[in-house]
Amino acid sequence: MPNDSAMQMSAQVLAEAAGAAMFGRDPASQGLGMTLDEIRPGYARMSMQVRCDMLNGHRTCHGGFIFALADSAFAFACNSHNHNTVGAGCTIDYLAPGRQDDLLTATAVERALAGRTGIYDVDVVNQDGLLVATFRGRSHRVAGTVV
Repeated sequence: MPNDSAMQMSAQVLAEAAGAAMFGRDPASQGLGMTLDEIRPGYARMSMQVRCDMLNGHRTCHGGFIFALADSAFAFACNSHNHNTVGAGCTIDYLAPGRQDDLLTATAVERALAGRTGIYDVDVVNQDGLLVATFRGRSHRVAGTVV
């Protein structure tokens, strides 16, 4: 019978494999310049630099790009258990603007996982630690595995 440490290591190895496989076939996140900085079971951290083509008419980062970063971190966190999982719903609150050349980081944390449903909170901060947005996602597990 494996001990807790071995099971945690196995879960971490699986999370990393799932993250690498998903990122490798995710042209949307790659095309926006996102990086998968860290992944572990129920957790993902991703970053994206705000480019000039991501600015809106106010010369701040379009909310859709901030949402995309948060949504991607959510997706990686909820698929980190190697079960195919999709978003079932979410909300986002924008708290401060992103600016050109900002490095935005989204950290997704699993808050609850029961049966096929999970709840994940994602905070998006800039390089100074300023909270730019907060996102809550609800996941639903579907058939199959990531790897």
